[in-house]
Amino acid sequence: MNDRSSETDPSLSAPGESGGSVADRDPDGHSGYAAFADELSASVRVVDLIALAVPPVVLVAVFALPETARRSLAFAYIDPTLLSAFSAHYVHLETNHLLGNLAGYGLLAGVGYLLAALSGRRRLFFTAFATYLGAFPFALSALNLAVPRNAIGFGFSGINMALAGLLPILWYCYARDRFAPSASVTALPAVFFALVGWIALLALPVSTEGNGLAGLAIGVAGALLALLYAASSDLRLPRSLRERARAVASRPGYGDLLAVGALVTVGYPIVGFPANPSGGGNVVNLYVHLLGFCLGFIGPFALLASGAFDD
Repeated sequence: MNDRSSETDPSLSAPGESGGSVADRDPDGHSGYAAFADELSASVRVVDLIALAVPPVVLVAVFALPETARRSLAFAYIDPTLLSAFSAHYVHLETNHLLGNLAGYGLLAGVGYLLAALSGRRRLFFTAFATYLGAFPFALSALNLAVPRNAIGFGFSGINMALAGLLPILWYCYARDRFAPSASVTALPAVFFALVGWIALLALPVSTEGNGLAGLAIGVAGALLALLYAASSDLRLPRSLRERARAVASRPGYGDLLAVGALVTVGYPIVGFPANPSGGGNVVNLYVHLLGFCLGFIGPFALLASGAFDD
């Protein structure tokens, strides 16, 4: 995010405005949270909310099936079928597993949709959303066969992690649209590498035994790649982080959403990559979680960087 030498940094405000206060005032003269609420109400569409409600309805409906039916829809690695490759991602055998994935979906899809709606990236969001729901189950199941084992796979968490991979893209688009219009999407891989390093630290905690330094090594490598990519893409931190934070905080609603998006982007991997993946009786498939996250980021970023979603 390029800083400028003049006293007024245009990247601190919305395009075409000089301080955020005019940009945050709606046609009725409302400002602050009232203006944010008005724009949010105008941006959210009923048809979008219906589309977002489809996955939870399907997950609950599948969970209502008898357990034997649900087990038949799970993905058996030693006896895979095309049907189970898709259906397994909508199957849950325990209530806590279902509720956890529903909560994760609500958080990721909800925050992601708000960021997309307020940054004019609704088409990007729903293109990725439909791809994750329709195509990713087959892709994730097929890639799971690379690790042969006598087990079954099920659950919506792989698709949730794809939404988690999309979230930093939507957050960056929102931040650029509302606070830093001079920032370029070419800097986004720096965010990706930093998050992959963070995931490595979470999934491979430091230990004095065995490969206990693997997570730390990958984390450091991710941070270095992020810094190198940021430098190569001409991404610069502002001279005064306090001034930037003050500018964000001065825009009620808009700054709050930016902070919430950042918190979810950084915080959700803690849920998706627990240090003890075998807790609770089931084994968390960290491999499919990582695949979901990486593929969820790479596809939309490639299309965004190529200009496929430019209006």
